[in-house]
Amino acid sequence: MSEEFPTPQLIDDLEDHPQHDNTRVIKDLLAGTAGGIAQVLVGQPFDTTKVRLQTAKVRTTAMDVVKNLLEKEGPRGFYKGTLTPLVGVGACVSLQFGVNEAMKRFFRSQNAEKGITATTLSLPQYYLCGLTGGLTNSFLASPIEHVRIRLQTQVSSGAGAEFKGPLDCIKKLRSHGSLMRGLTPTLLREGHGCGTYFLVYEALVANEINKGLKRTEVPTWKLCLFGALSGTTLWIMVYPIDVIKSVMQTDGLVTRKCGNNMGQVAKHIFKTHGIGGFLKGFGPTILRAAPANGATFATFELMMRLLG
Repeated sequence: MSEEFPTPQLIDDLEDHPQHDNTRVIKDLLAGTAGGIAQVLVGQPFDTTKVRLQTAKVRTTAMDVVKNLLEKEGPRGFYKGTLTPLVGVGACVSLQFGVNEAMKRFFRSQNAEKGITATTLSLPQYYLCGLTGGLTNSFLASPIEHVRIRLQTQVSSGAGAEFKGPLDCIKKLRSHGSLMRGLTPTLLREGHGCGTYFLVYEALVANEINKGLKRTEVPTWKLCLFGALSGTTLWIMVYPIDVIKSVMQTDGLVTRKCGNNMGQVAKHIFKTHGIGGFLKGFGPTILRAAPANGATFATFELMMRLLG
């Protein structure tokens, strides 16, 4: 990288982070969990609307989905399946952030051993940190999202419901050998998505540090803005893959009508809905990305400040 465009000094590299501080890992995970819970509480109504759009059998709009959901299921319908993501997404975000932070410490150690005196990692290294966090998280996120999507798209309730709750859903998915369905698109989405996600956020925060601020001095509203921009960028990069995953995870448990793998499902979506089928639900997703991810990063940062 030329001197004209130097690698930005990211805040976490300029502060004192002991390489073998065991409590650091625990703090990373706790802060990530708090961020994940904030993400679910803010973003669940948007996510429910998105999933209903992605998996609709007939052409519809976000406004139609919202209207029908309110009329038939009431406001609580937006929070169907919330218990699973509230626990699960908290764990997923905790894992994402925890692995990301651990990878940053690993690269700093590797750079030091090679005699690299730069006070920061390279931008590709930051991408790889997020990529590793995303890939690791996929094995947890895939089954959690599968359960959530089954519950979100379930219209019937009470005795007529196919799934009586998260535990019943898990049991039935396991009995059909389908709990991990959608893992491949989840790996692709989470890997590249999280690589981009964390890279964009860290670069934006670095700009504030270059102006003379400390990480703890960056205003909360800016943390929210940076998180919002990072989340929006993530979804722009990976949205079609998420549509494929949602269709795979709502297909029949016994007989699959849309295909047995990503390629077959993609062909089904294109044949049925055209190229626009890969953007179904994009509007609610982008609307959700800003507040949900703004809340995620702001909560994570504030928790890290609180924990010290």
